[in-house]
Formats: sequence, C-alpha cells, structure tokens
Amino acid sequence: MNGLYWHDGTWTTTQPKIAGPMDLGFWSASSVFDGARAIKGCLPDIDAHCQRAVRSATSMLLEPTLSAEEIRALCVEGVGRLPANTDYYVRPMFYATTGLLLPEAGGTEFTLAIFEAPLPDEIAGSACLSSYRRSAPDQAPTDAKAGCLYPNSQRAEKEAFDKGFDAAVMLDPDGNVAEYAHANLWLARDGVAITPKPNGTFLNGITKQRVTALLRQAGVEVLERTIDPAELDDADEIWATGNYGKVQAYTRWHERALQPGPVFWRARQLYFDYVETCRPD
Repeated sequence: MNGLYWHDGTWTTTQPKIAGPMDLGFWSASSVFDGARAIKGCLPDIDAHCQRAVRSATSMLLEPTLSAEEIRALCVEGVGRLPANTDYYVRPMFYATTGLLLPEAGGTEFTLAIFEAPLPDEIAGSACLSSYRRSAPDQAPTDAKAGCLYPNSQRAEKEAFDKGFDAAVMLDPDGNVAEYAHANLWLARDGVAITPKPNGTFLNGITKQRVTALLRQAGVEVLERTIDPAELDDADEIWATGNYGKVQAYTRWHERALQPGPVFWRARQLYFDYVETCRPD
C-alpha cells in the first residue's frame, strides 16, 4: 500500500514495526485512531479529527503525547510530502505500550499513517439489517474511536456480505437505528433529511456533523431523532456519511430498490463544494 508513516520523529515509506506481544495496545486493544482524508490536497475538518484523536485517547485511559495542533501539523506535513493529485486516508493513532491491566503513565505512543485510498463510488450498493448491535456506553468505550469497537462492526459486515449485501445497519441496545457498521446513516422523506440523534451508542461523525450544518445552511430541513428500523422500509432515500466514502447513496434496502434522491445529491454537492475550501495554509 503506497503511503507515508511517522513514528518516533521519523518519516518512512514502510510501515514501522511498533508492537510486541507484551504491549498492552497489542493484546488488550488499548488503542485509538482517527480517520481523516486528504482529497486532492484538501484536508476537510482536519482540526476536528485531530481533536477527536486526543479525546479518544483520554477516554481510553491513555496519555496523549501530542496535542491536536501538533498532530495537525504532522498531517499537513505528511500530505505535503505526497503527490497532491491523489486521495489519501490520514490515520493518527495512540496506543499503550506498557502496563499489566491498566495503561501506565508514560507508556502511550503515537504513530501516523497516510496512505493512498481513492474515494469510492457515490453509490454504495445494498444494505440490510444486522443481528449485531451497538453497545451501550456502560458496556464499551463508545465515546472513543477505539480499535476494540471494530470487531463487532466487522462481524456485522461479514453477516451482510454472506447474505449478498454490501453493508449492514446496526441497531442500538433499545432496538432503534444507530448507524451502518462503518458509517452514519441518513434517510430522507418528503424532502426532509433524517438521521439518528446521537445517544451515546455511536459516534456523532465529523462528516455527519459537517453535512448537517451544510444542509441547514442551504435551507434543507434536518431532523435528528430516534428512528425505528421500520422507517427504512418506506424511506424515499437511504444514504450514508462517513470519512471513507464521505457521502454515498444506497440503492437497495433488503429487496426494495431505491434511487439516489434530491436530498442525497444536494448533500453530496454541498459537501464536496466545502472540501474545495479546505486547502491547508
């Protein structure tokens, strides 16, 4: 995978070997990351991603060794070292190295990976409901973008793939719609954009927050509320926001065919217009 990596003050083009079998971050998943994007030289919401990386580390009992501002500077520097006509994924990470049961003071390290990742198609494909659910805040570190949360998302995605779908929709512990396994969920009805209200079981995505603000500024009504899964059965549009795919439409929900609609297209246009304003200084 073409990329650039930073660890311990050094940039390399090969992945640094940073974990051993006794490292807490390896065997107990005491690690966090964030996912930003560089899109043709633009870095949308890079400040928010770096700030969340620091908050996630603190939530996971880690001691961040870099500030959000320092992480941002590294992200800008790294992207500046790479060809500007390519799309990249930008992944800052904190992880524990020392500790028996709890991360020890002074045992948190940082690494940054910036690797080539073309934006996927605007159409994400098909989706189905998963039997796997998001955890309640007292069951998992749901306020952090933590690596330990992702195996359950992977199980949901594998279940969907095995059924012939491209993505899985997960419910919260109360049986309401939470999000896709790897992105935030939206539906539209009668020209209104509707998305699950953050309730602590899933992250209020940075791209989701940005799209919410852009739609409202453009005069599109956005409702953040509890969504019953049955509402997906008769939604006019179903779409997603997330850092990897940004704004993507789904064209099949179970056996029901859908078309990308005007709310989705408006959201996607607004977002990519915003991206063009995000060239770093």
